[in-house]
Amino acid sequence: MVRRLDVKGADGVRLAAWDFTEPGAPASGPGVLLLHGLMGSASHWAPAAEWLAPRHRTIALDQRGHGASEKPTGPYTCEAYVADAAAVVEDLGIGPVTLVGHSMGALTAWRLAAERPDLVRALVICDMRPSALGAASQREWQDWFHHWPVPFPSLDAVHRWFGEDDPWVERPRPARGAFFAEVMAEHADGWRPVFDTSQMLTSREIWAREAHWDSLAQVACPTLVVRGLDGALGRAEAQEMVRVLPRGEYAEIPDAGHLLHYEHAEAWREVVEPFLNGVLAV
Repeated sequence: MVRRLDVKGADGVRLAAWDFTEPGAPASGPGVLLLHGLMGSASHWAPAAEWLAPRHRTIALDQRGHGASEKPTGPYTCEAYVADAAAVVEDLGIGPVTLVGHSMGALTAWRLAAERPDLVRALVICDMRPSALGAASQREWQDWFHHWPVPFPSLDAVHRWFGEDDPWVERPRPARGAFFAEVMAEHADGWRPVFDTSQMLTSREIWAREAHWDSLAQVACPTLVVRGLDGALGRAEAQEMVRVLPRGEYAEIPDAGHLLHYEHAEAWREVVEPFLNGVLAV
């Protein structure tokens, strides 16, 4: 049974963490912390938590501005996200933790590993680039948010738009529609995202305007870089990340896009589980 844990992050921000740990697994000591990406939620890690929870204390965090966590006016900086994650690790006593992060959550994870090596045992980076994407990409996202047909009349409409009708979708992706359906809430006028899109744009400036190669090079723990062949992280850049990392490893998932852990949960497990078994057995 999944339990909600309320934790205070940086500046007293109220964060919702979800404990997937099953009876028989260690209830204390080093664990696994799952960090979702921009616009995501802890629930997106449910397939991964299923196979992690029987053997490890498994926690998924709704980061500030996301899911059931508090949505303050700010700050939405890399420093704030990292400080929140550190507070969760310390307050729940799960360090040194294995961090598994997707997209923005991966950046938060490796920044925490670089800045607080005492808290981190191992790291999995899922489809996140350390290179700056540029101001133009921010304008594209702002325009994309502007064209969302909110409020959506139904969850079916959410599935349809994000999985088929969204101009950013090159071919039907039902999993993408399901991904966004998980972060919608019903209101009197229809279904709206649980997050504030302006806060998401502010959060995204972390990697749109800044590169993060220097912090990546400071990660001393074993690290697996995973990419989908159709994802945001290209092969050359991913392999350069592995070269920069002192203890980096590389894996890729065919036919997977940016939502590799969600859309191809079994294939993702096949490449991640052997790495985790190795580092968690030591």
